[in-house]
Amino acid sequence: MIYEHWTKSVHHDGSPYYVVGSPLHPGSKVTLRLRTGIQTPVERVFLRTTPDGEQCMQVMSQINVDRVSRWWEIALELRMASTNYRFFLEAADGGYWFSGSGITRHSPTDATDFKILAQYHAPAWVHDSVFYQIFPDRFYDGDPSNNVRTGEYLYYGQPVVARAWGERPSPHSASGGYEFFGGDLQGITQKLDYLEDLGVSALYLTPIFTAPSNHKYDIADYKQVDPHVGGNVGLIELRESLSRRNMRLLLDIVPNHSGSGNSWFLDAQSNPSAPTAEFYTFHQYPEKYEAWMGLDNLPKLNYRSERLREYMYSGKDSVMRSWLKPPFCIDGWRIDAVNMLARQGEIQLNDEVICGMRRAVKAENPDAYLIGEHTYDGTAYLQGDKLDATMNYGGFMSPVIQWLTNHDVVQVWQGERPNTQSIPAEVMVAQWQTFLAAIPWQIAIQQFNLLGSHDTRRILTLVGGDVARVRVAATLLFTYPGVPCIYYGDEIGMLGAADPDNRRCMLWDQDAWNGELHSYFKTLIHLRRSSLALCQGGFQLVYAHENTVAFIREASQERMLVIARRASDGLVALPVQHADLPDGTHLYEMLTGMEEVISDGKLSLASLPTVGGQIWRVVFA
Repeated sequence: MIYEHWTKSVHHDGSPYYVVGSPLHPGSKVTLRLRTGIQTPVERVFLRTTPDGEQCMQVMSQINVDRVSRWWEIALELRMASTNYRFFLEAADGGYWFSGSGITRHSPTDATDFKILAQYHAPAWVHDSVFYQIFPDRFYDGDPSNNVRTGEYLYYGQPVVARAWGERPSPHSASGGYEFFGGDLQGITQKLDYLEDLGVSALYLTPIFTAPSNHKYDIADYKQVDPHVGGNVGLIELRESLSRRNMRLLLDIVPNHSGSGNSWFLDAQSNPSAPTAEFYTFHQYPEKYEAWMGLDNLPKLNYRSERLREYMYSGKDSVMRSWLKPPFCIDGWRIDAVNMLARQGEIQLNDEVICGMRRAVKAENPDAYLIGEHTYDGTAYLQGDKLDATMNYGGFMSPVIQWLTNHDVVQVWQGERPNTQSIPAEVMVAQWQTFLAAIPWQIAIQQFNLLGSHDTRRILTLVGGDVARVRVAATLLFTYPGVPCIYYGDEIGMLGAADPDNRRCMLWDQDAWNGELHSYFKTLIHLRRSSLALCQGGFQLVYAHENTVAFIREASQERMLVIARRASDGLVALPVQHADLPDGTHLYEMLTGMEEVISDGKLSLASLPTVGGQIWRVVFA
């Protein structure tokens, strides 16, 4: 932060502790609260809004003074569907602006303002969920009778290959895309006891629809589950088993491109007058056409076609709506390559199509969770009219990995990528804050946070096998605002380099597990799901310098202080008074049972491991 004096005590976020009331519709009223340190030279605080585009400044009331803080508040009527606001602090040493990006002397742009959505319906079940991502072919073979057999069919001219469970996947330059290990939906159903015991409450599956590859991002039939994965019957059985456990299911949809074996494309290639010919862009009929990333087996879909839109999402029996209905009743979609969807040079229909998908999905199920794959800056999709979340690579995973290693996950698909070095904690949190400031809090607490996926190296591999650093990363995953997701096997210490090595078969021999890591994940999952502060509480940065970061998650009846350290840095006591923690405050460490008391405005770090994390619960008197 630029200003290291009294300004560190200024805090507001969009959580219910600071935005009191339910913004259900325009006309709703909320009370905004702001906290400053008791010794701050603030004389007046103004709320700055822009009703109908014109600036409005209103004086806030000072309502309370406690041992270390002063509180200010003001009532606000939400006249618009989206209301942005920030604060102006009139202090003895001048004026300060306070917005989502922090405190400045200069006037910030409206883009960093706090935001409240008055017409946004959140899928409330998501807030206390913990997701588990599964690559179905590699999780468990529950029904060997449906396994792919070697040579059973051709994968773009190559005979498919059946591999023995547990062998290392071949690189894509060999048979990586067309070798199969037999994992299926029946296998997932049979392992639900394991997942329930672990504590996860929702599954995210990579594509399961009919396709020739093992990853199935080259869909041949959007209306059928691949028989080698278990078919429609397998999905129904999984859905029923999940429902009995009150667990949710998120599926992966690939609307950006189809496979070249899809009947739509085959018909279009054979007949330029076919109804599906308009689904694609032919540059030189029939062999030259627009393809995703130039890959001929992935012809890109052209959303200028109203017929395609109706079939994919807008029609009552469309792909995206039909799987939300009985008997499948999935709980949401992950949209593949959302940043590239409906974009082809001068054809830029991305906003229109994503908004249309949202309307269709929410019409079928208002509580469906709609997320998108976006490796970079997806904040434009997170303003309440498009996605409920993105896979939070840029806003969470990438800075965490860069802090713990010298690897930048957002560069993984680039052939030539710049050299990177590990970053200090203050850079990591600056990226966190930048992404948080760009979206409404209602969206931030349901962002899809992760430490790895089927597209990235596994976390244990990234940190060079250092289990202590995995624990640090996991501590952040389960305490940072948003919804945590575990990539299958990370909880038992599986290794994996670049795709497809990161898609190894799940280890079911417990002797091969890292039992300590598995227990740590279970503890964090239970803590996350049982804590209102971690599920929905606000977020205040307390400390960030080089090797150590600390922040508060705060709800009305619960406060958690999270500390993470990647290496020794000489910090022996954490300053906390500016976080509304007065001397004499008792804290209880949730992972070890230790207790501490705040003294001289600081928390002793004598018990913090050289590499490790702590989660302290404030004990209210």
